[in-house]
Amino acid sequence: MFLNGMWSWMVTYSQTGNGTHDDFGYMGALHATDMMSEDIVMASSHWFNYDYQMDNHQEPYRRTLCHWLNFYTMIAKANEIISLYPDGGDTVAKKGLLGQAQAIRGLSYLHLIQLYQFATAEDGTVNASAPGVPLIYTPADGKTDEEIAAAKGRNTVGDVMAQIELDLTNAVENLEAGYKRPNKNYIDASVANGILARYYLLANKWQDAANAASKARQGYSLMPASPAGLYDGFVTVNNVEWMWGFAHTTETQTTYASFFSMISNIAPGYAGIGYAPRLIDARLYSQIPDTDLRKKWFNGPEGAEQATDAASLPYASVKFGHVDDWTENYMYMRAAEMVLIEAEAYVRMGDGAKGAQVLKELMDLRQPGWNRPSVTVDDIHFQRRIELWGEGFAYYDLKRLNKGIDRTYEGNNHLAGYDIKVPARDTRWYYQIPLREIQENDLINEEDQNPL
Repeated sequence: MFLNGMWSWMVTYSQTGNGTHDDFGYMGALHATDMMSEDIVMASSHWFNYDYQMDNHQEPYRRTLCHWLNFYTMIAKANEIISLYPDGGDTVAKKGLLGQAQAIRGLSYLHLIQLYQFATAEDGTVNASAPGVPLIYTPADGKTDEEIAAAKGRNTVGDVMAQIELDLTNAVENLEAGYKRPNKNYIDASVANGILARYYLLANKWQDAANAASKARQGYSLMPASPAGLYDGFVTVNNVEWMWGFAHTTETQTTYASFFSMISNIAPGYAGIGYAPRLIDARLYSQIPDTDLRKKWFNGPEGAEQATDAASLPYASVKFGHVDDWTENYMYMRAAEMVLIEAEAYVRMGDGAKGAQVLKELMDLRQPGWNRPSVTVDDIHFQRRIELWGEGFAYYDLKRLNKGIDRTYEGNNHLAGYDIKVPARDTRWYYQIPLREIQENDLINEEDQNPL
């Protein structure tokens, strides 16, 4: 019951209660940040246009409230479960329930600390002393009432990162105690290790990142270049590579207010009917080798005949498809991401050859004949931009790598007025704390606000 409520919340439409169609839970949060990169192009102004313009981060704006409510409600729901087991679970089932709650709480804080602060400094190390976000504890966390109350202010980034690591390592331990999930809506040890790998990558714990990513992807196959793999429209958790997602039903789908309505030029949503088709950045497309099988996810500069007019546009994405009753599944994690984390971790440790060896497992199925003796962090980032296009990673990668965006280049295909240049560490890269939180939380006031 508790977990079903969690999964339902993560796909709930209009979490802020305003009835807006750009607010549809976890995937809505990921898409909003993806639009802040230079990799996705909006063909016309519509939902998410302020995110695309990087002008949706100030305290009275709805987007920062969307993020805050989304992730802190996930934390609240996780805490309902954690509070049941002050001594930990004493059965496999209880440990499974507790471990999933700990994983969700760790995942939520991992997003929050990156949304509301620069979690890493200019040199890439953890920005430990910077003000972070509130930590919401329960007595089951072993905290006193005074400690629980005090933690509702702005803890340091270091404090938040320590809690993320504690939650995720505890999650892995509990889920490795024998828990078997009923389906991919749920979190098992592989998914918990995957979230932990994401954390370790941000925390500069390279060997730990490599180990966790390798462990996470065991038992999964990388999808082949086939209609049942690379070209299946990313609509089903039955894909061999998907590790965690949400299998929508006709009761849970939200039609226009949904991820596929925004990202799929094939679905009859806002993108597909032509209100705001999603395209790939022209420069990024030009950099993808013609031998790369993922290039077929996008049209070239001349366009191509596709299932809809929107999907036929120059540079239009056809990566994401459609299911007739709007029950496209939401993808939260897949094995290719784990390969990319593991490869980057080895590069960070100074072993570009080992990074290339790991990356080749993916590239053999993406660009046959690829055979680099060594790779760099920029090489890995380039592959992440292609492989994970539209899946919600671009913003987080740009922030942790201290990169900006430049849509002003000659020949760019970005919408007029949105062809902007934003340097790394500009204040537009983080959100201000929502005005509602400042008004209602006695431990956070305007003096604690992130500067503009």
